[in-house]
Amino acid sequence: MKNYLNLLGLAFRAGKCSVGEDAILRDVRSQKAKLVILAHDTGDQTKKRITDKCKYYRVPYVIAEEDRETLSNAIGKSQRVAIAVLDAGFAKKIRSYFAG
Repeated sequence: MKNYLNLLGLAFRAGKCSVGEDAILRDVRSQKAKLVILAHDTGDQTKKRITDKCKYYRVPYVIAEEDRETLSNAIGKSQRVAIAVLDAGFAKKIRSYFAG
């Protein structure tokens, strides 16, 4: 398992993540989301809706190499295609794994 997935699980257990499309879009609109992570197998419509909101509100997002099952297992839930990180510290560290 990749290190950022462990960190994502820790952030979720600390209550610093939101899951579910409606919750993520609400957090993006209110600028609470510091990073949005999408599984690579997210549906086209969902991916477009979330990425468009992220671009409009200038919230960084990444499309992970992992599928929804792997991303869901990292946070202990099932069938989650997107996760918003609400803490700036966690978001910065997770983004560093995608940058390098």
